[in-house]
Amino acid sequence: MTEPHEDGMPDGLTGPERAVWRAFVVGRTCDLTEGVAERDDPFGARDWGEERSVRADVVALLLLAGPPARSGRVAALKLRGVRITGVLNLAGGTIGPYVELHGCRFDGEVVLPEARFGTLRMVECALPRLEAARLHTEGDLHLPRCRVRWGIRLTDAQIGTDLLVNQIQVWPDRRGRAITADGLVVAQDLQAELIETHGELSLRGAKIGVSLSLRGSVLRGAQGRRALNAPQLTVERSLYLNAAWVYEGSDTAGQSTATPPYGVTPAQGAHRKPVEFHGGVRLDDGRFGDAVDLHHARFLLSGARREEVSLRRIVTPELRFNGERPEEGRVVLNGAKVVTLIDLSTSWPGPGGLAMGGFAYENLVPYGHFPLARRLEWVAAATPEYAPEPYERLATVLRASGEDADAREVLLAKQRRRRETLPVAGKLWGYLQDWTVAYGYRPGRAALWMAVLWAAGTVAFSHYRPIPLKAEEAPAWNGPLYALDLLLPVINLGQDGYWRLEGIWQWAAAVLILLGWILATTVAAGATRLLSRG
Repeated sequence: MTEPHEDGMPDGLTGPERAVWRAFVVGRTCDLTEGVAERDDPFGARDWGEERSVRADVVALLLLAGPPARSGRVAALKLRGVRITGVLNLAGGTIGPYVELHGCRFDGEVVLPEARFGTLRMVECALPRLEAARLHTEGDLHLPRCRVRWGIRLTDAQIGTDLLVNQIQVWPDRRGRAITADGLVVAQDLQAELIETHGELSLRGAKIGVSLSLRGSVLRGAQGRRALNAPQLTVERSLYLNAAWVYEGSDTAGQSTATPPYGVTPAQGAHRKPVEFHGGVRLDDGRFGDAVDLHHARFLLSGARREEVSLRRIVTPELRFNGERPEEGRVVLNGAKVVTLIDLSTSWPGPGGLAMGGFAYENLVPYGHFPLARRLEWVAAATPEYAPEPYERLATVLRASGEDADAREVLLAKQRRRRETLPVAGKLWGYLQDWTVAYGYRPGRAALWMAVLWAAGTVAFSHYRPIPLKAEEAPAWNGPLYALDLLLPVINLGQDGYWRLEGIWQWAAAVLILLGWILATTVAAGATRLLSRG
């Protein structure tokens, strides 16, 4: 290129470049497509020749120091079906014109570190790599249906309104990351629905002003990395890691999607596509203003690599854990704080696959049938070694919701788990308490045992008349009252201590006294436990 003529167009431009220049000054779309789908496919195998090629330097010149717009028009770079050769380097530049590229091919990287845009839209474009650390946009950044061969970098980027990357496909860089967006700030929504990554999606410390959606996406970890690595993520509203509705008649690269409002039936011909994570998911220390939604999420973890769905110390008003059960790996909720837990009984992993030490929740809302026996299995799965806290938390939540009987069953299960950790003497005493009064959580058993023993004593002592120790002081013999006096410790009903028993009757009286003390002790222990929990 040489010095520009009076019309502002430099010498040395090719025919396609002159067409782009003329379209720029009037804000018109420069369309170099041929009208044949196979030839216009930016991801196809067919080469695009010189008749569709524009040098990256020409594009940079237009964006950084382009000619003024024609009178009454707004300058804008709008390209369709254009091949951009070379590396498009706009690093550190301030780009005033509106930019929209549709169905374009880039031979080299797009380099945008510390660049400033109004709005940037690249739709269904093929790129080797997008390097955009510390990019700043006043408006949107749109990258839907693009394919990026060597990863995207948006570290510390600031997006003024929305970031839209729906249906994008990204392969990893040399470090195994497909999208690196640590420290990203998005003022409004981050929509990444039906995306497909072949490396880690990293959102460490990112801040999203409204909601973040990964509905229907397929995230694959690479080179031992996680599928999603987003510790300290902040989302002011909801994080959607759930299914998307996909409609028939669309292919993978251009699927028609929509997410109807909750409770609204999707249109006919739609099928649900779950979000899939082929590798670990890390959301540790995240803060979510409304909810974390894992409805129909699918976690394909490797137990050999110790992959996890890590939700350590997250804080959210609502956690919807009702996806598919992970067959391997672990789900970790240690230290998480949730107001309402909405879950499905078949979503939780089995023993050894769940950890929730310090997991605090206030309400349980089962999604479907979730019987207490399965809930107890849920707690047992999280405590391969006995720990009282999960049982006590569950009992507290059940009692607060008015399920006192279920709360007692949970505390009884806790005592039975604790019993297995005691020495032999403690186990024997525990079995006795369990057998007699169920550790005090079923006090009706004590009354039943007392009635049985009293009846047996009444029958026995009604056929026996002992010798009084002092005839002048002894009351009239009453077998039933004497049996009850033996059974009730401390209380004196005026029969015990006035009679001399001999032979087998001494042993019968001793047994009644011993059993009475055991029953009284276990009832007292159970009552104390209930009062202390209350």
